[in-house]
Amino acid sequence: MTSALQLFATCAKGLEPLLFDELKALGLEDVQQTLAGCRFSSDLEGAYRVCLWSRLASRVLLQLGQCPVTNDLAAVSAAIAETSWQQHMTAEHTLIVDFTGQNHDIRHTQFGAQVVKDGIVDHFRHAGLGRPNVDKADPDIRINAHLQRDQLTWYIDLSGEALHRRGYRLEQGLAPLRETLAAAIAIRAGVTPNTEVIVDPFCGSGTLLIEAAMIMLDHAPGLRRQHWGFSRWLQHDASLWQGLMNEAENRHEHAKSSTQPRFYGSDSDPRILTVADQNAQRLGFAEFFQWQAQDATKVTAPALGSAENSSLVLCNPPYGERLGEEVETLLLYRRFGQQLRQAFQGWQIGLLAGDEALLKRLKLRSHKKYKLFNGALDVILALYDLSEEQVEFTKEQSSGLANRFKKNYQKLEKWAAKEGLTSWRLYDADLPEYNAAVDVYNEHLVIQEYAAPKDIPPAVAKERLWYLLDTLASTLPFSAANMHLKVRQKQAGKQQYQRQHLRGITTVVHEYGADFKINLSDYLDTGLFLDHRWARKTIGELSEGKVVLNLFAYTCSASVHAALGGARAVTSVDLSKTYLAWGEDNFRLNGLPLQPHSFVQADCVQWLQKQPPQQRFDLIFLDPPTFSNSKRMQDVLDIQRDHVQLLKLAARLLKDDGVIIFSNNKRRFKLDKEALAAAFLTAEDWTQRSISQDFARHKGIHHLFKVTQSVE
Repeated sequence: MTSALQLFATCAKGLEPLLFDELKALGLEDVQQTLAGCRFSSDLEGAYRVCLWSRLASRVLLQLGQCPVTNDLAAVSAAIAETSWQQHMTAEHTLIVDFTGQNHDIRHTQFGAQVVKDGIVDHFRHAGLGRPNVDKADPDIRINAHLQRDQLTWYIDLSGEALHRRGYRLEQGLAPLRETLAAAIAIRAGVTPNTEVIVDPFCGSGTLLIEAAMIMLDHAPGLRRQHWGFSRWLQHDASLWQGLMNEAENRHEHAKSSTQPRFYGSDSDPRILTVADQNAQRLGFAEFFQWQAQDATKVTAPALGSAENSSLVLCNPPYGERLGEEVETLLLYRRFGQQLRQAFQGWQIGLLAGDEALLKRLKLRSHKKYKLFNGALDVILALYDLSEEQVEFTKEQSSGLANRFKKNYQKLEKWAAKEGLTSWRLYDADLPEYNAAVDVYNEHLVIQEYAAPKDIPPAVAKERLWYLLDTLASTLPFSAANMHLKVRQKQAGKQQYQRQHLRGITTVVHEYGADFKINLSDYLDTGLFLDHRWARKTIGELSEGKVVLNLFAYTCSASVHAALGGARAVTSVDLSKTYLAWGEDNFRLNGLPLQPHSFVQADCVQWLQKQPPQQRFDLIFLDPPTFSNSKRMQDVLDIQRDHVQLLKLAARLLKDDGVIIFSNNKRRFKLDKEALAAAFLTAEDWTQRSISQDFARHKGIHHLFKVTQSVE
């Protein structure tokens, strides 16, 4: 072998500078940092040393050749065939080709791999030898080919399996960190052989602690690996490799005998701690570790002894499925920040988070931040020095919010129980600076954030929202896991009905003898408009023996009340197939047969226009949106402009003594009585009587009218 092998160590995006430093520390001189890795030249011993000792590299690739890729792919195969393949493998060896990149001529990696494989096969065929076979499961030789800017480079992969597979982690948690990323976090956080104590309150299967332990105990990350890409390579020097292995083993044993680091891992899941302990045992580290099932917000610092200047909290708390909706995660960070401040004074902290907003919930000042990538996910490693004074850097919030929550809850809970309600509004921007609505659904809270006024900076509005969430969790008997945050802004058309993020968190609420399925997570609204409950109750009371029409039926809650009230038949019309199916579920939930009732998927305006004048319905419930421009509607609906026309269309289907109950939620709605009178319709304002106690603070929440046909 030549002493100047050309090599490329690949790594995850964001780790290139650390890998460069690591390769230099391993004694390599000619190192060049590039995208997704570092190029370097070395002898075989240097290549082996990188395989064995790199904590950050994903693969170590030995370059064999290069050629341009133009429209002559036969020339590419010929260039590959000219490589001295017989120096590296025999015709009896099996192989696999990993191909990355594309250009105008090679657009698919599978096709690119075929071009490379054909070149290798041609080499052996031209030499009068057999044809190497492909083995995807356990190849003797792994070839790596990369196409970039019309330049193809091919390599032998000396590592085989990716280097993050250290051999100690046979089982892992739900959201594991790749070992190379965990090592990078430990290095960035300042872990060295002189570090003495590390605590991980979210340890999972222990990867962060174990990678830190490898650094502190001078354990080569490849020391326990069983399989290498160079094992069946013809140029492999087994004696040289064994010498490096012996050296690594000796270094580790010396470190174990000369230092006594301590590692404390805790997690809320006892089962995963068993996995973590087994991982540590496979490396012979068990004597240095203590594991405990514990809530991270209750973890306290172990006694330090002489380790006052070398103690570190290193952790990767959960990020939450979707920032802005995961109240539990946001509150967890807030409480964890409080615990760090109280229990870990004097410590260094390294914390990996999925978003800057989560870090802000800690209420701690970092002195360093690094952008990293956990797979395809952008993450931030923040470092904190709790030996420095950590002053609360947010403005003190009003204590009146907690008092308001307590007062409202005590009053309205009793009222709701007396009324037979398990869903009700607790708070609706009672204090203007805390601009949100809070609704109770059994043991759940739904928090709907309103759009802040334009003169309120977004950061201020967001801080007020977090304080509201904090106060709810600390004041009322609702767990953070049952608090669901939604952002409600001025909507266009039926935007408020659009699915948010499929999670399927549901509950069943009770209302005046009826049960309704509530979806707490997947839509901006939950399936039940709480402010319309009086109207629904009244519809039930008026429906006995009647034929009822429910327009813009949504999830058919008014239809359920009508059917339970003894209606002979209820027709529910809505544009959404999803919500009509939900309505059918609500009928089943209440033990109501689907026949003789009907569920019609249609644009309500178009449906009314197509109906011939016929006195068919005794009672019509008309509850249109304020504004709608659904793609499936031919026209734009504006309730202020169009309400008279809607009522006239509905009245064509109304019996002479029939009633239309007309409702809408436009705050400044004004009924056009003169136009209604011209259409021989009379409206009685039922708005005030329809406002329930939990909405009494905002009497303009909706408008409700009883509309009948005038006597000529």
